[in-house]
Order: sequence, then structure tokens, then C-alpha cells
Amino acid sequence: MGTLYVVATPIGNLEDITLRALRVLKEADYILCEDTRVTGNLLKRYEIKTSLKRYDAHASDSTHARILADLAAGKQIALVSDAGTPGVSDPGVLLVQKARAEDVKIEAIPGPSSITAAFSIAGLTGNQFVFLGFAPQKKGRETFFKSLSGYEIPVMFLESTHRIMKALEQLASIPFDGKVLVARELTKMHEEVVEGDISTVLEYFEENTVHQKGEFVVIVTPANA
Repeated sequence: MGTLYVVATPIGNLEDITLRALRVLKEADYILCEDTRVTGNLLKRYEIKTSLKRYDAHASDSTHARILADLAAGKQIALVSDAGTPGVSDPGVLLVQKARAEDVKIEAIPGPSSITAAFSIAGLTGNQFVFLGFAPQKKGRETFFKSLSGYEIPVMFLESTHRIMKALEQLASIPFDGKVLVARELTKMHEEVVEGDISTVLEYFEENTVHQKGEFVVIVTPANA
């Protein structure tokens, strides 16, 4: 039986990759990735010649069957996403579930995470937080934001370029007197952190429309936390 390696890759800065991850990517029989162009840039940077195969959240049953057959035949396969850790708000969960059901050896190759990166620079006391993944796009979105005021510890969620303003506006509409921290483009050239009450943060992004672009981590901290 082969091994499925779940490999974390940089969330922005290509230097943020571990020596172990580089070795695994180099030694694997092939690498499963969301976008061959994105992963190809990473491999080119480190002169890794391993072949790439497309794998995303819409992978078919036949694709999974072929991967599991390769693992059963003893192949070493690395799974990556475009950025961060597969399976954490990224594709990969279904493959890991199927591999585990077949008793395939699975190894985590840890590394960059926008979640822990944001928390580490937020200056929050305590060691507890709730991570809710991406805010729902449509169904359940209103309920999602209303629920944030009920937490007694910091809550983290992810948001995209197209919905960050709507998210901040929805936060402003709920009864909440704590702080909001928005981490944008972590580890990238235009990285920034904006913090304050929700009205201050919302006003900042309304006045600086160019800063509405990027990948966002939002931390909502209740006043008593």
C-alpha cells in the first residue's frame, strides 16, 4: 500500500514551505492539485519535476477510483491545494475519507495556514477561538452573521473579495460591541491588518476601495473576551 501525503503549501509567499514538504513533493510519484498552473509555479521555484494531476472539489468517482488504485499499487501521492492546507476550507476531505476507508496510510505535512497566521498577529489573550470556515454565500448567511454575537470567545471566518463588504455590512447590522480584525492578503505583498469596532473597520474599507481586493480572514472578538 502506498501513502497519501496531505501537504500544506504557501498561502502567498513561496518561501513559506517546509523542507519536508519539498522533499515529499520531489519524491512523490505524482501530485494532485487544484490548478496545475498555480502548483506548477511553486514546483518551478524549487526545481521539482514531479508530474501534476488535476484534483479539485468536483473530482468524479472514477478519478477517486484511479487514485485509490494507484495507492493500492504502492504509489506515493501528494495532495496539495492552491494555498494552505488541503481539507481546511480547501478540497481534499472526500479523498482523505475514501483513502481512510481503504486503510491507506495518510500523512499530514503541516505548514502555512491563514487561520493560525491571523490569530498569531491579532494580539488576542487566551488560547481559544472558533473557526467557522467561509461564511455561507447564500442560504444560511443571515443566520450565520446573527449567530456571531452569541459567542463568548473570538470567532474566525474567511471571506472573499466579492463578499467582504457585504460581510462587514452584515456585521454592522447585528447587536455587537466587541472588536473586529480583518487580515487581508496574509504573507503577500499587500498584506495588512485593520482592527477596531465594526463601524471603524467598515468605514476604512468603504473609503479605501482598492483594499477590498484579496483574501480575507475576519476575527470577531466579543467585548468580554
